[in-house]
Amino acid sequence: MKKQELAIGTVNKFYLSFCLLFCLSIFSVLSQESVVKINHEGKEFTQLKHAWTSQWITHPTESTLDARKFLFRRTFDLKAMPEKFIVHLSADNRYRLFVNGRYIISGPSSSDINNYRYETIDIANELIVGKNIIAAEVVNFGEYRKASSMTFQTAFILQGEKSNPVDLNTGKASKWKVINDEGFKSIPFVSDSLRGYYAAGPGEKLISKKHQWGWKEIDYDDVNWLDPKLATVEFAVGRGFLYGSTWYLVPRSIPFLEESEQRFNKIARSVGIDANDDFIKGKGSITIPPNKKVSLLLDQSHHTIGHPELKYSKGKESQIKVTYSEAMYEKDWKKGNRNVVEGKHILGYYDIIEPDGGMNREFKPFGQKTYRFVQLDIETGEEDLLIDDFYGVYTAYPFKENAKFKTDNEVLTQIWDASWLTLRNSAVESFIDPYYEQLQYVGDTRIEAIVSISVDGDDRLMRKAIEMFDNSRLPSGLTQSRYPSYIVQVIPTYSLLWVNMLHDYHMYKNDDEFVKKFIPGMKTVIDWWTAKVDESDMPTNMEWWNFTDWAQGYPNGIPPGADDGYSASVALQFVKTLQNAAQIFRDLGYNEEADRYLELEKRIRQSVVKNCFVTEKGMFAETPNKKQFSQHTNIMAILTDAVPKEDQKALMHKILDDKDLIQTTIYYKFYLFEALQKSGLGNLYSSLLQNWTNQLDQGLTTFAETDINPRSECHAWSASPNYHFLKVVAGIYPLSKNFEEIAIEPHFGDLKGFEAVMPHPNGDIVVNLKKKGNKVKGEIVLPKGTTGIFKFNNREIKLTEGLQIIKQ
Repeated sequence: MKKQELAIGTVNKFYLSFCLLFCLSIFSVLSQESVVKINHEGKEFTQLKHAWTSQWITHPTESTLDARKFLFRRTFDLKAMPEKFIVHLSADNRYRLFVNGRYIISGPSSSDINNYRYETIDIANELIVGKNIIAAEVVNFGEYRKASSMTFQTAFILQGEKSNPVDLNTGKASKWKVINDEGFKSIPFVSDSLRGYYAAGPGEKLISKKHQWGWKEIDYDDVNWLDPKLATVEFAVGRGFLYGSTWYLVPRSIPFLEESEQRFNKIARSVGIDANDDFIKGKGSITIPPNKKVSLLLDQSHHTIGHPELKYSKGKESQIKVTYSEAMYEKDWKKGNRNVVEGKHILGYYDIIEPDGGMNREFKPFGQKTYRFVQLDIETGEEDLLIDDFYGVYTAYPFKENAKFKTDNEVLTQIWDASWLTLRNSAVESFIDPYYEQLQYVGDTRIEAIVSISVDGDDRLMRKAIEMFDNSRLPSGLTQSRYPSYIVQVIPTYSLLWVNMLHDYHMYKNDDEFVKKFIPGMKTVIDWWTAKVDESDMPTNMEWWNFTDWAQGYPNGIPPGADDGYSASVALQFVKTLQNAAQIFRDLGYNEEADRYLELEKRIRQSVVKNCFVTEKGMFAETPNKKQFSQHTNIMAILTDAVPKEDQKALMHKILDDKDLIQTTIYYKFYLFEALQKSGLGNLYSSLLQNWTNQLDQGLTTFAETDINPRSECHAWSASPNYHFLKVVAGIYPLSKNFEEIAIEPHFGDLKGFEAVMPHPNGDIVVNLKKKGNKVKGEIVLPKGTTGIFKFNNREIKLTEGLQIIKQ
């Protein structure tokens, strides 16, 4: 697969790429809350700490709990152009903001009710002297909303800075107007209809004859619109407010998403019409004659995400069904080679548009769409229908590919590129699996986060994920397995991975104060697990879902013994977390806790050796009955030093060679490769990538959830090669907290050389090396303020900041 160019144009390019991000970083620190230092007696709400001036508003008569789209607008006059016009806004559940008919931003950033996000922007550049219009469409998908949508009721809030020349605050006496968009309906989907667990929300139906066309424009007549009412809990507040409330508002902590125009590659199949591709290339319309049934299958050529825009005219009494799918299906529901569409059919969620005969209509769904293939099934009435334009709007977290990994091996380049596209398509306002669930899971997120900071260096989405998982903690002390989500799911092993994720951050980034905030949360997770350790010094009587991997031999992903006895795999996962936590606590000055964790991990580790190690096999069994064996448990034995370091290489060979072991899937290969490097066998890494090359051979352009017949075609826990190319092959990894001391320990395998660049908090790490026989030469550049060690062929060379010539 050639590296994909995701964006060929931009939407609001200047405004989104500069002004909004600038405003976010500068103005989000301004206080929207009252400036009082103490809570005053009386009924004046703004004399209470953390109170906003504006109020939440909603539709006066419509349901605010069911699926609805409310349209809000406010006209105002300006006598002169302001230098700044800063507003803070949010909505339950999603909004799009327009100024003078121009799309500006969407939000709010994903969150929960107790930490509800608002955005801060400067709209001055969009204003004109004279009459202006600011408008927002607010949608809530109600009962069938996606699982990550945390909602109280459909509502909107906007508050301007006091320095603004016009007061646009929402509230009881404001001049805002509202109407229910009767042209909006939701289309519920359930798991059975999509042949796999589904939690990503409904499709949308646009009934054009009922929509308020032109409602965003200045000269639209809103005389029949209504005055909004205050929401049930109308007062807007921040965290720390005196009385009970909802929507505790906190500022957006991540940049706005990239939004860029993305054209379809080709028409892969047409039925009922001889179609040209002008309408997908932006060169003209396609006309569908009256009383016709037409099907057009479009191929993006690679996996993507976003909010496609369909522009159409005429076609009264027609219907357009837009189906989105990651792959096409054969009759037996297998996918086969993804590049082949002949004899296959589409299955996926869809939207429906009912044209009204008007000109220059457009449809852009609120819900995120994930697809490689899009099928338009069109049925016209008595009037011809014009499809004027159809294109994607790629919408994703604005990660940049700042790292580099270059070799003369084209396959490795393809894996690198597909891994990065997998990560890009799995990162929006949180890390997600983009098609079926759009939920942020701890197990996935740990890998996605370390890939993102290794390739881009931007840690803001990782920080947000860490905070959200901390916010998800239950009274037991465990985090939820995925968050935000109104469907509670608990995976205790994922709570361990949250602590490990904090350890990753502690090692790769430089913000001790950030990590310290989560000391209480880490303690509660470890305390829950500690209480499960009985007199045998192993965890037992485990509750909830102790998922480890979708491996054959692990029913429901659970290691043997985890539900009804003792599991060496689960015990060693706890050991690894105790080791990581001990390092964090020691580095931050919590020596008593660090000592306690190290004493506990030693007891559990020794118990696993005593009860589960099989001497004649030289491996660890799954349980004390010593009947089953897996790669997973023995991987953890290496990573925790349950097996002596001098024996780890031999054990690693057995893990790789013994096909009777329960085998890891593509997800757990992350940990297999961590153990491979630790055991000194990193040179084998590039020969063990069949899980990825097999998918490329099948035409996948991103890497899937599982190795065989995957549900999801894009699952960024499989994007780990981006990380391991840098860590294992280039050999770049931290030796101390905050990445202060850097290891460069390359593993060439069959490669003759490579060029690697990896972002670091202080700058870039650059490693350009060539190998000939047992000799290596090249250049290494370390960032300012760092030191390092170059390790190769059992020799070590001390490194300092700046350029160093390697010749060994």
